[in-house]
Amino acid sequence: MQPEMNRRSFVKGTLLSSAGIALALHSQAEGQSKPAAPPDAAPGALPKGRIGNLEISRLILGGNLLTHYTHSRDLKYVYALAAHYNTDEKIMETLAKAEAEGINTVSMHNPEHPMSILRRYRKERGGKIQWIICPTAAVEPDMAKYREHVESLVKDGCEAIYLWGVHADSLVAQGKMDLVAKAVELPKEYGRPSGVGCHSLDVVKACEKEGVKADFYIKTFHSHNYPTAPKPEEITKPYNEFPGYWCANPEETAEVMRSVDKPWIAFKTMAAGAIQPQVAFRYAFLHGADFVLAGMFDYEIAEDVKLAIDALRRTKDRVRPWKGQATTSA
Repeated sequence: MQPEMNRRSFVKGTLLSSAGIALALHSQAEGQSKPAAPPDAAPGALPKGRIGNLEISRLILGGNLLTHYTHSRDLKYVYALAAHYNTDEKIMETLAKAEAEGINTVSMHNPEHPMSILRRYRKERGGKIQWIICPTAAVEPDMAKYREHVESLVKDGCEAIYLWGVHADSLVAQGKMDLVAKAVELPKEYGRPSGVGCHSLDVVKACEKEGVKADFYIKTFHSHNYPTAPKPEEITKPYNEFPGYWCANPEETAEVMRSVDKPWIAFKTMAAGAIQPQVAFRYAFLHGADFVLAGMFDYEIAEDVKLAIDALRRTKDRVRPWKGQATTSA
């Protein structure tokens, strides 16, 4: 998701003074009944939850760093930097590192070359990491291209599929809820859990209102408490690269998601590198996310797993009940 070699060093330097970031929604938790804590995992192990019949680590490996699609604002050299670092071999090392640290799921879209690496990782390395993938094919009335992508993913052994947020945002904005529903139903024909991704909260609202039978949501979520966050008057659409934000309305998102009885995977929790992971993970879990999807370079994974475990332990004031509770510990 982000160019970490510059990102982390930059963020550490600029956000240390913000270590006590106020969690805007914290006060809303006071005086309300508290949901059960997530099930404990073995000491030091990353807890898991469930989506459908899948047991999924609460921290999921994001795919943008693996597909080289990095959000680097106006730092154009970062794209090449990420591509030169994340070679095919490094990507397989990253997947193996994630598994070794307890992350059992990766999520990304489906460009051909990165998909071929996922296949190689399973075939050549015996990798077990699960895939939650969004097809990028157009969602059209005949569903022909979209079905082709879904069938290809199923053939490859993809464990869960969701409607790409870029498509979902657009379809909902156009009022094409029939196509959203078709895209959600299609993976179910093949026995796969099926979700909806989005940047716009209107997608979740519309799906819930229209009874779209999504098994889970993948929705952006981060605070606006970082130096380059947008000013209120600069928030004119669901997400933007300049100024960089991917969740336009975090407080409303948390409020709406409290009424949603489906697992929620939060992504862009670090606002593409502008927020430290320990702050981002805690904010997401405390305010309702059931899973966090985070882009990580291989050398960040061990630390980020520890930070996620710590964040999960510090959610006693969480208001939204956990969804997708695991029946067994990690």
